[in-house]
Amino acid sequence: MVRWLAYGFLFLHSLIGLAQGFPERPVKIIVPLTPGGSPDTIARSIAQGLASVWSQPVVVENRTGGSQNIGSDLVAKSPPDGYTWLLAPDNVFSVNPYLNKQPFEPLVDLAPVTQVARIQFLLVVNASVPANSVQELVAYAKAKPGELNFGSSGNGSPQHLGATMLQLLTGTKMNHVPYKGAAPAIADLLPGRIQVWIGAANTLLPHVKDGKLRLLASSAPERFPNLGNVPTIGETVPGYALDPWLGLFVPAKTPPEIISRIHAEVVKILASPDLKAKLGPQGIELVTNSPADFAKFIREDNAKWGKIIKEAGIKGD
Repeated sequence: MVRWLAYGFLFLHSLIGLAQGFPERPVKIIVPLTPGGSPDTIARSIAQGLASVWSQPVVVENRTGGSQNIGSDLVAKSPPDGYTWLLAPDNVFSVNPYLNKQPFEPLVDLAPVTQVARIQFLLVVNASVPANSVQELVAYAKAKPGELNFGSSGNGSPQHLGATMLQLLTGTKMNHVPYKGAAPAIADLLPGRIQVWIGAANTLLPHVKDGKLRLLASSAPERFPNLGNVPTIGETVPGYALDPWLGLFVPAKTPPEIISRIHAEVVKILASPDLKAKLGPQGIELVTNSPADFAKFIREDNAKWGKIIKEAGIKGD
């Protein structure tokens, strides 16, 4: 018994030492999306913050393709030593499992570290649409079923899911027009070739200010303070909530002590008032939670969107 207790103490001591000495070489953050977007911006902010406290560099690498599955798979199959991280959007965990055959199991092969952000999404219409509120938009869509077109950045994208949920909850019918990304969709939204869009605030607010788009509501469960009196969709449509998020992950089986070290340092960086003030106007709200709470949150989000995807019969590209 004494011998086993001694072995246990030595093992625990070695794990603590491992965490204290971490990192001993460069760390890589994989972003499965193109440079310049919200995930890339946050990843580079984290890397810059860590540069001031760690002696080792933290490098951001964009690995795109496969509906974010390529970069995510790379991390899932990396050694579980804490040196390869994934900063990814919610659809990798809550949507893609229902739309595409993934080369990994996101809820099994990746360990949550912390949620890092919520992305503000807004419901807007082209200025030609005779609706100044969610209630008026729903009434118009019911009076003219199939006349309105809503755009998305692809099948199963947040824009697609957000508009689909709105139709399911209101009994309306609009036409889905998928694009290869948000930019070409907004290019068609501005002249009115599509009329309805639910998407990221940072790409829409400049056009709202110019009067080309009309802001009706935000998609989150509660109002965003930076948007003043803009209501939520859920205030008119009970049960509606589209709240896209970003999270930080490492390969499964990464030692808990390493995850705790990463979590502590990243949470400290994301709590910076200066960083929050910098990213807030871009529609990025920094939030953090514990690995356990984040894992529970992901399971609930996965179940919610799985139900909607199956009910609406949404298929992947």
